[in-house]
Amino acid sequence: MDEYALLIAVTNTATLFTGGAVALLSYRAFKRTKSQALQAVAVGFGFIVVGSVSGAIAHLYGGSVGLGVAIQSAFTAGGFTILLYSLYAETTTTTTVTIRRSD
Repeated sequence: MDEYALLIAVTNTATLFTGGAVALLSYRAFKRTKSQALQAVAVGFGFIVVGSVSGAIAHLYGGSVGLGVAIQSAFTAGGFTILLYSLYAETTTTTTVTIRRSD
């Protein structure tokens, strides 16, 4: 193992837990509201987490830091693209406000 293996393992573990928590909470909110935007948030963060874990596996078992970084970077870019989409996605829930005049 190289000198950065511990740092890579700790940061990827933090990414797994924090990103996984955000993805899980977003998915639960999607199930409750059926909002496409929240579904895209869950998928985007899930994509980033999968990339982080895949990059770590490539680094540890493939023996190549460069390959691990390339995989993680590609998944991160894809995840952020999905998150960007979520900001523009239509929401399926609407709120109707009724204003009553008192005479």
